[in-house]
Amino acid sequence: MKTKPNKTNLSLKERNELLTELKTRFEKNMNRHKGLEWPKVQARLEAHVESLWSLNEMDGSGGEPDVIGQEKTGEYVFCDCSAESPAGRRSICYDREALDARKEHKPKNNAIEMATAMGIDLLTEEQYRQLQKLGKFDTKTSSWVKTPPEIRKLGGALFCDRRYETVFLYHNGAESYYAGRGFRGLLKV
Repeated sequence: MKTKPNKTNLSLKERNELLTELKTRFEKNMNRHKGLEWPKVQARLEAHVESLWSLNEMDGSGGEPDVIGQEKTGEYVFCDCSAESPAGRRSICYDREALDARKEHKPKNNAIEMATAMGIDLLTEEQYRQLQKLGKFDTKTSSWVKTPPEIRKLGGALFCDRRYETVFLYHNGAESYYAGRGFRGLLKV
């Protein structure tokens, strides 16, 4: 009897290609992770190979994940570092409730379910602002961020972008979607 392949496992070839891509990005952007060393990051990734699938999903949807820090627990923090909101995650509303509420012209997906399916978290406003200290992101696009329950309960959702050398936090109806709005994800390994 054949077993179904686990969709969260990468082949050895895929793993090696991803590790090469992540190493190249890491070395090219040392300002994002001062004091961290790639061999230690790679050892952590190899000890937690299940996380490679999520990083591959981030990369495959245009997120260009890179290390942006290390927690006191030893976990490395990976975040989408593409210049603009990842292209493969745009034109989506905030969550399932918002998607179901649309009567017509529904988007194909929503940020919360996409992030969950990828095994990553949406950035909080604070995490988004920390990311912006490492570079200039979302100067032409915007990204949904985690929305407090009290705002979401009233039908709203939050998103951020960078304009005029300033990071802005905005609100919109959670069911709205735009070609230039997606989401950025975070993964701790």
